[in-house]
Amino acid sequence: MDQDKTNERDKKFPVPEEHMGKITSTIRLRMSHKDAHYGGNLVDGAHSVHLFGDIATELLIRLDGDEGLFLRYDEIEFLAPVYAGDYIEARGEITHIGNTSRKMEFVAKKVVRARPDIGPSAADFLDEPIVVCRAKGVCVTPKENKRK
Repeated sequence: MDQDKTNERDKKFPVPEEHMGKITSTIRLRMSHKDAHYGGNLVDGAHSVHLFGDIATELLIRLDGDEGLFLRYDEIEFLAPVYAGDYIEARGEITHIGNTSRKMEFVAKKVVRARPDIGPSAADFLDEPIVVCRAKGVCVTPKENKRK
């Protein structure tokens, strides 16, 4: 869709005033040994993408009162490894609200690093979280499903 048509549509369907602030969602969880998919207890990148899907669902429920549908990822970057025992904080926000589409951006950060080199239950809280994955995507909520 070209920019002129997008701007026309946005004028027809302005963002409601109550949604002018950022709409965000955050999940923090520990990667367990069940999440490890590769040797060395490495967790596959798809796990971060799964978290982003859960965040998108919550964002759509908050905005529209419906789970909506994930249409596509426009961009995904896997930036650092995640291991069993690490804690990941994943965050997402709606960056654009169209008629039925919602553009979103996501980031997953390692906030606790497992330290199996020290001991089986050793871990360090990171003063500076490590970005492990970033993504952008588009979700839709069909008009007939919107409750807000």
